[in-house]
Amino acid sequence: MKRAETVTFGGSALDRAAELRGATADLDAAAAGAEAVLLWRGKPLTAGAARDRLLRLPMDHPVLRAEDGPPILLGREGNRLVFARDISAWRVAGEETARPERFADPSEQSHPDLPDDSAFVELRGVMARLGPRDAELAATAKALLGWHDSHRFCARCGAESRMVMAGWQRLCDTCGGRHFPRTDPVVIMLVTCGNSVLMGRSHGWPEGFYSLLAGFVEPGETLEAAVRREVFEETGVRVGAVGYLASQPWAFPASLMVGCHGTALSTDIAVDPVELDDAMWLSREEVLAVHAGTHPRIQPAREGAIAHFLLRNWLADTLD
Repeated sequence: MKRAETVTFGGSALDRAAELRGATADLDAAAAGAEAVLLWRGKPLTAGAARDRLLRLPMDHPVLRAEDGPPILLGREGNRLVFARDISAWRVAGEETARPERFADPSEQSHPDLPDDSAFVELRGVMARLGPRDAELAATAKALLGWHDSHRFCARCGAESRMVMAGWQRLCDTCGGRHFPRTDPVVIMLVTCGNSVLMGRSHGWPEGFYSLLAGFVEPGETLEAAVRREVFEETGVRVGAVGYLASQPWAFPASLMVGCHGTALSTDIAVDPVELDDAMWLSREEVLAVHAGTHPRIQPAREGAIAHFLLRNWLADTLD
């Protein structure tokens, strides 16, 4: 797919400066003049009225001085390194009573010592507004910080591990185990039959929200087999030919969405009520109405998500 890397979180060609991760002296020397992107509870710090810019701060900014966690090297922009810093220890007034929505968190948090037009926002809410570089940095930072937070202890012996390699590994000093950032492959399927596409909705989604089917790849399974298994398990639809379209890093919390095109061999739907709330075939004309916001019952897939990207390209006949 020629447009594959134009998907959100892809295509910025970030230089990740991997050669510096294990070279402490070189990294310290190169860190002069470096910048940091900030996250609070997984939310990146953005700027502008539209929250369409990822704010970068100098590494000696006062907000960062109180933070104990080491910085994580994200990469290099020109001659300047960019790190991720986590300020989740900062407490927001009223946060104890805040109850973010399950599907999306629309709340914003503004730090008193940061610019007035800046705020920590949920990445899914602004991902389609960020430029490719800002989106890649935000997703990488969120994924890495989330992994360190949930993998503090060695999976081999249970002892607490520590961050090494500029944040790209954890080392257990007790047993010597080395652990690497987790990424879970997930297939997301554009399953078509002639002029129609298979859509489904999960339990707990907003009313009228439908998207492409998706599921985790199991151990010992190819992508093609995962597509066929997941579609059949969830809807009873048999899939024949399967092809790769595009991929998207999805840091919610740690997935790589692998977009595939599947050709249906059957059309009868038998929804597994444990897996899905509903599933249906939609014609190209109906999907056009969904994307235009004129469909009477169905809302479009979230803009910025690979489902929206694949459906848009299917409508435009630009999958090849």
